[in-house]
Amino acid sequence: MLRSLAPALFVLVWSTGFIVARAVTSHADVHLFLTARFVGVALLLGIAIAIGRTRWPSPKRITQHLAVGAIMMGLYLCLSFWAVAAGLPAGIMALMGALQPLLTAAFMLAQGRGPASAAVWWGLLIGLLGVVLVLLPRLQHSHYASSLFAILAGVLAIGALTLGTVAQKSLAQDDLLIAGCLQDVGAGLVALLAVTTVGTMRWDGSLAVWGWLAWAILFSSILAQGLLMWMMRHGEATHVTALMLLVPPVAALLAYALFHETLSWLQLLGFALALAGVVLARRANAGAARVTVDT
Repeated sequence: MLRSLAPALFVLVWSTGFIVARAVTSHADVHLFLTARFVGVALLLGIAIAIGRTRWPSPKRITQHLAVGAIMMGLYLCLSFWAVAAGLPAGIMALMGALQPLLTAAFMLAQGRGPASAAVWWGLLIGLLGVVLVLLPRLQHSHYASSLFAILAGVLAIGALTLGTVAQKSLAQDDLLIAGCLQDVGAGLVALLAVTTVGTMRWDGSLAVWGWLAWAILFSSILAQGLLMWMMRHGEATHVTALMLLVPPVAALLAYALFHETLSWLQLLGFALALAGVVLARRANAGAARVTVDT
Protein backbone atom coordinates (compact mmCIF):
# COMPACT_ATOMS: atom_id res chain seq x y z
CA MET A 1 0.00 0.00 0.00
CA LEU A 2 2.70 2.48 1.02
CA ARG A 3 4.83 1.52 -1.98
CA SER A 4 2.04 2.54 -4.38
CA LEU A 5 1.06 5.73 -2.54
CA ALA A 6 4.53 6.99 -1.58
CA PRO A 7 5.54 8.53 -4.97
CA ALA A 8 2.36 10.58 -5.41
CA LEU A 9 2.33 11.65 -1.76
CA PHE A 10 5.99 12.63 -1.94
CA VAL A 11 5.51 14.82 -5.04
CA LEU A 12 2.47 16.55 -3.54
CA VAL A 13 4.08 17.27 -0.17
CA TRP A 14 7.47 18.26 -1.63
CA SER A 15 5.75 20.64 -4.04
CA THR A 16 4.26 22.62 -1.16
CA GLY A 17 7.69 23.81 0.03
CA PHE A 18 7.66 27.15 -1.78
CA ILE A 19 3.89 27.46 -1.45
CA VAL A 20 4.56 27.77 2.28
CA ALA A 21 7.11 30.52 1.57
CA ARG A 22 4.53 32.41 -0.46
CA ALA A 23 1.78 31.91 2.14
CA VAL A 24 3.69 33.05 5.25
CA THR A 25 5.05 36.25 3.69
CA SER A 26 2.06 38.30 4.87
CA HIS A 27 2.11 36.80 8.37
CA ALA A 28 5.76 36.61 9.44
CA ASP A 29 9.33 37.37 8.51
CA VAL A 30 10.45 34.38 6.42
CA HIS A 31 13.76 34.02 8.27
CA LEU A 32 12.01 34.01 11.65
CA PHE A 33 9.59 31.41 10.26
CA LEU A 34 12.46 29.23 9.08
CA THR A 35 14.19 29.54 12.47
CA ALA A 36 11.02 28.25 14.15
CA ARG A 37 10.75 25.47 11.56
CA PHE A 38 14.33 24.25 12.01
CA VAL A 39 14.07 24.39 15.81
CA GLY A 40 10.81 22.45 15.73
CA VAL A 41 12.22 19.69 13.52
CA ALA A 42 15.42 19.44 15.59
CA LEU A 43 13.40 19.15 18.83
CA LEU A 44 11.12 16.41 17.49
CA LEU A 45 14.04 14.43 16.08
CA GLY A 46 15.99 14.97 19.30
CA ILE A 47 13.11 13.48 21.31
CA ALA A 48 13.03 10.46 18.98
CA ILE A 49 16.79 10.04 19.39
CA ALA A 50 16.50 10.19 23.18
CA ILE A 51 13.70 7.61 23.21
CA GLY A 52 15.65 5.29 20.93
CA ARG A 53 18.91 5.96 22.81
CA THR A 54 20.76 6.31 19.53
CA ARG A 55 24.49 6.80 19.88
CA TRP A 56 25.81 10.19 18.80
CA PRO A 57 28.74 10.36 16.34
CA SER A 58 32.18 11.79 17.05
CA PRO A 59 32.64 15.57 17.54
CA LYS A 60 34.22 15.77 14.09
CA ARG A 61 31.17 14.17 12.46
CA ILE A 62 28.85 16.41 14.47
CA THR A 63 30.69 19.46 13.15
CA GLN A 64 30.45 18.14 9.59
CA HIS A 65 26.69 17.60 9.91
CA LEU A 66 26.23 21.10 11.30
CA ALA A 67 28.20 22.57 8.39
CA VAL A 68 26.31 20.58 5.75
CA GLY A 69 22.98 21.53 7.30
CA ALA A 70 23.99 25.19 7.37
CA ILE A 71 24.75 25.10 3.64
CA MET A 72 22.23 22.64 2.22
CA MET A 73 19.18 23.72 4.22
CA GLY A 74 20.11 26.97 5.98
CA LEU A 75 21.50 28.95 3.05
CA TYR A 76 19.28 27.21 0.50
CA LEU A 77 15.96 27.81 2.25
CA CYS A 78 16.81 31.26 3.62
CA LEU A 79 17.79 32.50 0.17
CA SER A 80 14.93 30.80 -1.67
CA PHE A 81 12.27 31.87 0.87
CA TRP A 82 13.58 35.44 0.64
CA ALA A 83 13.42 35.26 -3.17
CA VAL A 84 9.77 34.18 -3.04
CA ALA A 85 9.00 36.85 -0.44
CA ALA A 86 10.67 39.41 -2.74
CA GLY A 87 8.28 38.52 -5.55
CA LEU A 88 9.74 35.52 -7.37
CA PRO A 89 6.76 33.21 -8.15
CA ALA A 90 6.74 29.96 -6.20
CA GLY A 91 6.46 27.89 -9.39
CA ILE A 92 9.57 29.52 -10.87
CA MET A 93 11.55 28.94 -7.67
CA ALA A 94 10.47 25.30 -7.74
CA LEU A 95 11.68 25.04 -11.35
CA MET A 96 15.05 26.46 -10.38
CA GLY A 97 15.23 23.87 -7.61
CA ALA A 98 14.61 21.08 -10.11
CA LEU A 99 17.69 22.22 -12.04
CA GLN A 100 19.94 21.38 -9.09
CA PRO A 101 20.91 17.97 -10.58
CA LEU A 102 22.12 19.79 -13.71
CA LEU A 103 24.37 22.00 -11.61
CA THR A 104 25.64 18.92 -9.81
CA ALA A 105 26.44 17.29 -13.16
CA ALA A 106 28.27 20.43 -14.29
CA PHE A 107 30.20 20.50 -11.01
CA MET A 108 31.22 16.86 -11.42
CA LEU A 109 32.22 17.41 -15.06
CA ALA A 110 34.34 20.43 -14.10
CA GLN A 111 36.22 18.22 -11.63
CA GLY A 112 36.65 15.43 -14.18
CA ARG A 113 34.48 13.10 -12.09
CA GLY A 114 31.55 12.78 -14.46
CA PRO A 115 30.91 11.48 -17.97
CA ALA A 116 32.01 14.04 -20.58
CA SER A 117 29.01 13.14 -22.74
CA ALA A 118 27.71 15.51 -25.39
CA ALA A 119 24.17 14.65 -24.27
CA VAL A 120 24.94 15.94 -20.78
CA TRP A 121 26.14 19.26 -22.16
CA TRP A 122 23.13 19.51 -24.47
CA GLY A 123 20.91 18.86 -21.47
CA LEU A 124 22.63 21.64 -19.54
CA LEU A 125 22.26 24.10 -22.41
CA ILE A 126 18.61 23.23 -23.07
CA GLY A 127 17.81 23.48 -19.37
CA LEU A 128 19.54 26.86 -19.17
CA LEU A 129 17.60 28.12 -22.21
CA GLY A 130 14.35 27.01 -20.59
CA VAL A 131 15.15 28.89 -17.39
CA VAL A 132 15.99 32.03 -19.38
CA LEU A 133 12.61 31.87 -21.14
CA VAL A 134 10.81 31.43 -17.82
CA LEU A 135 12.63 34.33 -16.17
CA LEU A 136 12.68 36.74 -19.12
CA PRO A 137 9.09 38.05 -18.75
CA ARG A 138 9.75 38.50 -15.04
CA LEU A 139 12.51 40.97 -15.84
CA GLN A 140 10.58 42.74 -18.60
CA HIS A 141 7.29 43.39 -16.80
CA SER A 142 8.35 44.29 -13.27
CA HIS A 143 10.82 46.43 -11.39
CA TYR A 144 14.14 45.31 -12.86
CA ALA A 145 16.34 45.70 -9.77
CA SER A 146 14.01 43.89 -7.35
CA SER A 147 13.42 41.04 -9.83
CA LEU A 148 17.13 40.73 -10.51
CA PHE A 149 17.95 40.47 -6.80
CA ALA A 150 15.21 37.88 -6.29
CA ILE A 151 16.50 35.80 -9.22
CA LEU A 152 20.08 36.13 -7.97
CA ALA A 153 19.00 34.93 -4.53
CA GLY A 154 17.29 31.95 -6.17
CA VAL A 155 20.41 31.09 -8.17
CA LEU A 156 22.62 31.32 -5.06
CA ALA A 157 20.11 29.13 -3.20
CA ILE A 158 20.41 26.37 -5.81
CA GLY A 159 24.20 26.71 -5.69
CA ALA A 160 24.11 26.16 -1.92
CA LEU A 161 21.83 23.14 -2.35
CA THR A 162 24.24 21.70 -4.93
CA LEU A 163 27.28 22.08 -2.68
CA GLY A 164 25.39 20.64 0.28
CA THR A 165 24.19 17.66 -1.75
CA VAL A 166 27.73 16.85 -2.89
CA ALA A 167 29.02 17.12 0.71
CA GLN A 168 26.10 15.03 2.02
CA LYS A 169 27.42 11.91 0.32
CA SER A 170 30.35 11.69 2.75
CA LEU A 171 27.90 11.49 5.70
CA ALA A 172 25.56 8.85 4.30
CA GLN A 173 26.65 6.18 6.80
CA ASP A 174 25.33 8.02 9.87
CA ASP A 175 21.94 7.43 11.48
CA LEU A 176 19.15 9.36 9.69
CA LEU A 177 17.65 10.78 12.88
CA ILE A 178 21.05 11.98 14.08
CA ALA A 179 21.85 13.49 10.67
CA GLY A 180 18.49 15.21 10.43
CA CYS A 181 18.66 16.64 13.94
CA LEU A 182 22.19 18.00 13.63
CA GLN A 183 21.66 19.40 10.16
CA ASP A 184 18.51 21.20 11.23
CA VAL A 185 20.47 22.70 14.12
CA GLY A 186 23.08 23.96 11.63
CA ALA A 187 20.33 25.34 9.39
CA GLY A 188 18.66 26.98 12.39
CA LEU A 189 21.86 28.84 13.23
CA VAL A 190 21.97 30.29 9.71
CA ALA A 191 18.31 31.31 9.87
CA LEU A 192 18.84 32.92 13.28
CA LEU A 193 21.80 34.86 11.89
CA ALA A 194 19.59 36.02 9.02
CA VAL A 195 16.94 37.20 11.50
CA THR A 196 19.46 39.26 13.46
CA THR A 197 21.06 40.81 10.37
CA VAL A 198 18.53 41.25 7.56
CA GLY A 199 15.30 39.96 9.08
CA THR A 200 12.77 41.22 11.60
CA MET A 201 10.77 39.85 14.53
CA ARG A 202 7.50 40.17 12.61
CA TRP A 203 5.10 37.39 13.63
CA ASP A 204 1.38 38.10 13.75
CA GLY A 205 0.56 35.00 15.80
CA SER A 206 -2.43 34.17 13.62
CA LEU A 207 -3.87 30.68 13.27
CA ALA A 208 -2.66 30.69 9.66
CA VAL A 209 1.02 31.18 10.48
CA TRP A 210 0.93 28.48 13.19
CA GLY A 211 -0.83 26.15 10.77
CA TRP A 212 1.77 26.72 8.06
CA LEU A 213 4.53 26.19 10.63
CA ALA A 214 3.01 22.87 11.69
CA TRP A 215 2.74 21.85 8.04
CA ALA A 216 6.35 22.84 7.33
CA ILE A 217 7.66 20.87 10.32
CA LEU A 218 5.54 17.74 10.06
CA PHE A 219 5.03 17.45 6.30
CA SER A 220 7.54 19.53 4.31
CA SER A 221 10.42 18.46 6.58
CA ILE A 222 9.76 15.19 8.41
CA LEU A 223 7.22 13.42 6.14
CA ALA A 224 8.70 14.46 2.79
CA GLN A 225 12.27 13.66 3.80
CA GLY A 226 11.12 10.41 5.40
CA LEU A 227 9.32 9.34 2.22
CA LEU A 228 12.39 10.23 0.18
CA MET A 229 14.65 8.05 2.33
CA TRP A 230 12.06 5.24 2.45
CA MET A 231 11.79 5.11 -1.34
CA MET A 232 15.56 5.08 -1.74
CA ARG A 233 15.92 2.25 0.77
CA HIS A 234 13.17 0.16 -0.83
CA GLY A 235 14.45 0.05 -4.37
CA GLU A 236 12.89 3.32 -5.54
CA ALA A 237 16.08 5.37 -5.81
CA THR A 238 16.11 5.19 -9.60
CA HIS A 239 12.61 6.70 -9.71
CA VAL A 240 13.15 9.56 -7.28
CA THR A 241 14.97 11.71 -9.85
CA ALA A 242 12.05 11.31 -12.25
CA LEU A 243 9.62 12.25 -9.49
CA MET A 244 11.51 15.51 -8.94
CA LEU A 245 10.55 16.55 -12.48
CA LEU A 246 6.89 16.60 -11.42
CA VAL A 247 7.53 19.07 -8.58
CA PRO A 248 7.74 22.34 -10.62
CA PRO A 249 4.47 21.85 -12.55
CA VAL A 250 2.63 20.71 -9.41
CA ALA A 251 4.01 23.70 -7.49
CA ALA A 252 2.94 26.00 -10.33
CA LEU A 253 -0.58 24.53 -10.29
CA LEU A 254 -0.81 24.96 -6.51
CA ALA A 255 0.44 28.54 -6.79
CA TYR A 256 -2.20 29.23 -9.44
CA ALA A 257 -4.99 27.71 -7.33
CA LEU A 258 -4.00 29.42 -4.08
CA PHE A 259 -2.45 32.71 -5.18
CA HIS A 260 -3.55 33.10 -8.82
CA GLU A 261 0.07 33.08 -10.05
CA THR A 262 0.02 32.68 -13.82
CA LEU A 263 2.56 31.80 -16.49
CA SER A 264 2.67 33.07 -20.08
CA TRP A 265 2.97 30.76 -23.07
CA LEU A 266 6.64 31.72 -23.33
CA GLN A 267 7.18 30.69 -19.71
CA LEU A 268 5.30 27.42 -20.24
CA LEU A 269 7.61 26.70 -23.18
CA GLY A 270 10.54 27.50 -20.90
CA PHE A 271 9.19 25.03 -18.32
CA ALA A 272 9.01 22.31 -20.97
CA LEU A 273 12.53 23.02 -22.25
CA ALA A 274 14.02 23.15 -18.75
CA LEU A 275 12.48 19.82 -17.77
CA ALA A 276 13.51 18.28 -21.10
CA GLY A 277 17.08 19.37 -20.41
CA VAL A 278 16.97 17.71 -17.00
CA VAL A 279 15.63 14.46 -18.52
CA LEU A 280 18.29 14.44 -21.26
CA ALA A 281 21.19 15.08 -18.87
CA ARG A 282 19.99 12.52 -16.34
CA ARG A 283 19.48 9.81 -18.95
CA ALA A 284 22.93 10.48 -20.33
CA ASN A 285 24.42 10.21 -16.83
CA ALA A 286 22.52 7.00 -16.15
CA GLY A 287 23.58 5.50 -19.48
CA ALA A 288 27.22 6.38 -18.87
CA ALA A 289 27.03 4.85 -15.42
CA ARG A 290 25.63 1.59 -16.85
CA VAL A 291 28.42 1.46 -19.44
CA THR A 292 31.02 1.95 -16.71
CA VAL A 293 29.55 -0.86 -14.62
CA ASP A 294 29.30 -3.23 -17.60
CA THR A 295 32.89 -2.68 -18.59
